[in-house]
Amino acid sequence: MSFSFKPDYDRVLQRFEAFWQRQIVDRPPVSIALPKPGAPSFQPRSYPSLREKWLDIDGRIDEMEAGMQATDYLADALPIAWPNLGPEILSACCGCGYEFGKTTAWSHPAIQDWERDFPKARLDMDHPLFQTLMEFTRRLLARGKGRYIVGLTDLHPGGDHVAALRGGQQLAMDLIEQPQWVRRALDRGEGEYYAVYGALYQMLRAQGMPATSWTPIVHEGTFYIPSNDFSCMVSQKMFNDFFLPGIRRECAFYERSIYHLDGPGALRHLDALLEIEELDAVQWVCGAGNEGYHKWVKVYQRIQGAGKGIQLMCDISELDMVFETLRPEGVWFSSISGIRDRETAQYAIKRIEHWK
Repeated sequence: MSFSFKPDYDRVLQRFEAFWQRQIVDRPPVSIALPKPGAPSFQPRSYPSLREKWLDIDGRIDEMEAGMQATDYLADALPIAWPNLGPEILSACCGCGYEFGKTTAWSHPAIQDWERDFPKARLDMDHPLFQTLMEFTRRLLARGKGRYIVGLTDLHPGGDHVAALRGGQQLAMDLIEQPQWVRRALDRGEGEYYAVYGALYQMLRAQGMPATSWTPIVHEGTFYIPSNDFSCMVSQKMFNDFFLPGIRRECAFYERSIYHLDGPGALRHLDALLEIEELDAVQWVCGAGNEGYHKWVKVYQRIQGAGKGIQLMCDISELDMVFETLRPEGVWFSSISGIRDRETAQYAIKRIEHWK
């Protein structure tokens, strides 16, 4: 594939494929995106409601394209458009109520009583939101052909999906009081997730797209970002018993995967996750107020010591510390703060090129 918004895509793909192997072509991947000087401003449409804004597919694509046209994709940054309908869209298509906010969407539980509601809280591929998701993807593919990459939507299966179906606090109680229902929901939800992933993935691959999503990395095969944000609410024992087996199967399902480890409360599960042989890399998100590479050096070293890749977010002032504490193989600089112009970007790239 070639993309006019990223003429050197082939070279970028080589770097990312090397990253997956914990190897290097010429340097680790570095994603730097900057506003393009002199780009025209975009005037969004006005809508009677937030729901209408979210579901105006053509208007959403107009805004995405304007944003990409106003962006300089430097080094290994990629022009990716994905059909965002909020992080719990899978659960919405399984019967949850769904509300759209300014920047995200959220669901309302579909299961108030397990015995009564569980049979109904299942995937409906005829659901209007699922049909919107498929049409959103189709239109992105048609409009972006030869220009930019189209990715998969944000899907949260496993524990996060069951937490949406039931409500997080209630699910925490269910793990103790009604574990058999939790296991049934996880088992059914796993198959439903693979059906949704497969439908979207096949549509994208049929048009020659690499696999990608809200995390801007690509692979020429199955790829996704396993996660379980609910895990911060459970002990290591419960996580390993209820959720880890499904995450392990999910990693085995893909050719490439990055686990989204979200927040200090989830760190207790890191060692168990690192034991998953099929998991390729970890995206550690420290949370607002916890920023600073120096605070998490030992976490990154644990990840690298287990033979996994690292999606790294740091400040340009921290590059020396990164070079001193990690090996370059298997590191992807997905975000470097403190870069505001091309000159500074080139300076950072040159420094990373000399990291041995």
